[in-house]
Amino acid sequence: QVQLVESGGGLVQAGGSLRLTCAVSGRIFRLDAMGWYRQAPGKQRELVARITGSGNTNYADSVKGRFTISRDNAKNTVYLQMNSLQPEDTAVYYCNADVLSGDYRVTNNWGQGTQVTVSS
Repeated sequence: QVQLVESGGGLVQAGGSLRLTCAVSGRIFRLDAMGWYRQAPGKQRELVARITGSGNTNYADSVKGRFTISRDNAKNTVYLQMNSLQPEDTAVYYCNADVLSGDYRVTNNWGQGTQVTVSS
């Protein structure tokens, strides 16, 4: 079993910054791609940023130049540094990870989400 626990959300004024952290634990043989998604009220969940096991990244156009995704493989952790936050960034942010378990199965896993609220 794999668990993803997000932290770092909260309330911030427009122009401010937050850093989200997602720690992955459980039966992990290897962490592959990891990512951050978000879902605003009344909208579909969307990809914010993704990072592969080798460190390649891609971002949603709406966050390019403002958000940075990174990972610490030794700690099984992925981060999302969010700068210049805007009210339209308000959403629940979810961590996602592809995990290769000891039985050589790859599973896609989600965290419980962390609320980010940006006030104008």
